[in-house]
Amino acid sequence: MTRPLRTVELGVAGNEASDLLPVHSPALLAAHGARRAFWTVLDEGSVEQCLALLIERYDGGWVTHHLPMDAGAENGRTEDGEALARYGEWIYVLGSHFGSKRGPLRPRRAFVARFREADAVVPVPRLHVVRNQFRLHRAVNDAIVAAGITVLPPGEQVRHRFIVATRDRGTARAKTWVSRLADNDLPVNVEAAAFTPAGTLLLGLRFPVTDRGEPIAVEVADLAGMFDRRSWPRVVGAYAVTGVTRPGELTGFRALSSRNDGSYDAVIGSIDALGKGSVLLDEHPSGGDVPSRHVRFRWGAGQEGPVLAGELVSDLAPLHNVEGLTELDGARYYVTDEDHRVALWIGVGDRHGAEGDYPDGTLRG
Repeated sequence: MTRPLRTVELGVAGNEASDLLPVHSPALLAAHGARRAFWTVLDEGSVEQCLALLIERYDGGWVTHHLPMDAGAENGRTEDGEALARYGEWIYVLGSHFGSKRGPLRPRRAFVARFREADAVVPVPRLHVVRNQFRLHRAVNDAIVAAGITVLPPGEQVRHRFIVATRDRGTARAKTWVSRLADNDLPVNVEAAAFTPAGTLLLGLRFPVTDRGEPIAVEVADLAGMFDRRSWPRVVGAYAVTGVTRPGELTGFRALSSRNDGSYDAVIGSIDALGKGSVLLDEHPSGGDVPSRHVRFRWGAGQEGPVLAGELVSDLAPLHNVEGLTELDGARYYVTDEDHRVALWIGVGDRHGAEGDYPDGTLRG
């Protein structure tokens, strides 16, 4: 790694963690006696059972708090929450919109949920879940084509297992969503999200990537309209992040967060996990053994063209599984997705201290 990091070892119901979002609500922090805290989303189960807080107490100790919510009629009808993003009083949670490692795509993963952060002080907060039945899949595929981004061809096995098999299954079950899948579509894997000042949402995709192996972000508008059925989200832009992918590698988004100066921090890395039977890696083995990298880019309202120039902030090797990052109170925080543990990594921020101010070491919560 470019800078030493210290780790906090935590556990949340035997789950791994995805994404990392600072808590802003003073009432929620006070309710947990927290100096600071972060939201994370867990990887096993439906989304209302997969939200948790990582809490630093005033004595410097760390604890976790698993916070089940109530999704009403949508309880038990989702899976694979991946990304968190804040807009105003709302916390949004996005499903991967992907499938299992060998396909097909799963409609349960095509969802967006939200809750008011201040409401999380009650024992079982309300979570509003909307499943979009592949509408976002359709919009992302169309936007990438419209932007003129040349993508990495997915490969025949990927196309068959993720697109053809999904359509066949939907047709057999008389699902109306089959019309939103086309033969030449790419499977979409949403892994990261951050709102822009304009109120649109940047989604970081783990797949697809460009033909040069570069990560792709899409800009989504009208996200809030889906919660009262006024409108479905529209994808209004698609962008390739250049200058951050090594030759011969394939890198997708693993995490994304906005910064106060208008730029965005991201973690990029492998397009799928090694050793789990991924058909993506069967077709594209150079997308597997890719260490995580912390990069930065700028996006502005009225962004012209499909290219965002990125720069390296920190090489996070040997870590391959960083799934969340943020900067708070002068420190950087990363969270890794590991079997049956949550590891929070803490390092020096951009404006505070010199390299090495945080020594290597392990803290146990």
